[in-house]
Amino acid sequence: MKLIKPVSTLLTVLPSIVYIPVLIEIIKGFHIGGLNIIFTFISSAIKPSFNHEVVKSAWEGLQITIAIALTSWAISMLIGILLGVLSTDLFWKSIPKFSYLGKFLKYLLAIPRSIHEVVWGLLFIQILGLNIWVAIISIVIPYSALTARVISEQLDSFEIQPLIAIRKTGSNIISSFITFLLPKLISVISTYGSYRLECAIRGVTLLGIFGLGGIGTELYLTLKSFEFKEMWTCLWMLWLVIIFLEKFIKFSRSYLLNNISLKNSFLISISIFSLSLSLGMSWLYNLNFEIFTPLNFSFLNLPSFVEIENGFKTLPLLKLIFKTILMTFLASCIAIGTPPLLLVLFPGKFSLKVQNFIWIFFRLIPPPLTTILILLFTNPNISVAALSLGITHMGVMGRLLTDNILKQEKSIYRAIKSNGSSKQSATLYGILAPQSNSYLAYGAYRSDVILKETAIVGAVGGVGLGWQLQESLSSFDWAQVMIITATFSLLTISGEFIFNTSQNYWLKNSTNNFIS
Repeated sequence: MKLIKPVSTLLTVLPSIVYIPVLIEIIKGFHIGGLNIIFTFISSAIKPSFNHEVVKSAWEGLQITIAIALTSWAISMLIGILLGVLSTDLFWKSIPKFSYLGKFLKYLLAIPRSIHEVVWGLLFIQILGLNIWVAIISIVIPYSALTARVISEQLDSFEIQPLIAIRKTGSNIISSFITFLLPKLISVISTYGSYRLECAIRGVTLLGIFGLGGIGTELYLTLKSFEFKEMWTCLWMLWLVIIFLEKFIKFSRSYLLNNISLKNSFLISISIFSLSLSLGMSWLYNLNFEIFTPLNFSFLNLPSFVEIENGFKTLPLLKLIFKTILMTFLASCIAIGTPPLLLVLFPGKFSLKVQNFIWIFFRLIPPPLTTILILLFTNPNISVAALSLGITHMGVMGRLLTDNILKQEKSIYRAIKSNGSSKQSATLYGILAPQSNSYLAYGAYRSDVILKETAIVGAVGGVGLGWQLQESLSSFDWAQVMIITATFSLLTISGEFIFNTSQNYWLKNSTNNFIS
């Protein structure tokens, strides 16, 4: 008997069914006291504070965030490009005797990228204290490994025959490799590099929420004191910076790829990284951060084998892993299922524009702050953490979906509509259906990101491995810290493999590429 497989269009909407158990659990712990606070928070969005001191404080925090993001982004991109080239199979095919080094490096880089930047930050605070370099290093480590992975995968997808042909002309390994790689690298760097810069700003904001300064710290303090007007001043300033960055990047990418030679484009890209690094570091120096002062290390006493063994006995690892996986599943379903559901339920151009504004709104608030807001009117549970993550990531998924729909050719939609079908049916089959495979492919990638971010929401919401890591760090139980970090790393590496397999499956039949 042949198994019935649901079509991809249905699978874009079906995940939203998890709202039923999530909302039931949240309603069970509901208390009405916090609703007035939530209403005040929402209404403050349209009337933020314009007090001089508030704006000045927000601007100073924003400067710190941008300066750290520029510095860490430039360093991670330069390191990531180098590691990406060195870990690609393509490079080591030119030096077959040492090909095992490329494989070793590729597998080794899976460890640093599997741990979220906030987890790195929490660990390095214990070693370096509250230092600006903690934020920079915490971004550089995972971002370098992530960039290396993307560079390596993109280069390995290219045919090697042109490289062999160049080598046969008598060129040495380095010059022939540069000649072959230059046109390939510039496209990858311009696309992925710009995306990673926006991620760096968001990453530094998250680190600030956990005490490492910048606009994130301002957001956290204003939320904790219920100064929502001041909080929205910070949020709207951050949003303006991100919108400006998106517009600038779009223009720069178009210029680099279309208006000048590939060689000059590559040189300009390297110059951008160098200038970003110089600007970021000089900016931090002018903000009175002692970035050139030698770091003071507090060496940790590594736990003994007996302490690690006791850590395994005292930690409810299976329960923590299960909650982390469940949180990822629920959050991913919310993030993936909500935008298509709203698109079908409320079709039309005006509705699409309203939804786009909603996605901007949801992307604006970091998940830990969303968790704190939801906890104002309900008790801590796994659904709160899942909903917090889902809200932020549905903002990302929704924005990508609406952007692609606005660029989509509408002939199928018009044909279905002209046959007398309703707007909902025409939207489902004429607009959503052509996007469904690429949307699900990006949803698989976004689920990988959500799994890593369970660490930061868990630390705030009191569930999963993230919460236990925070507890173990607070009690300086290094045996438990080692076990939890290693467990989380193995879990995210396993998740990366599963989500990549799923992503490749959906991309096979996709006509659009959301990820680029």
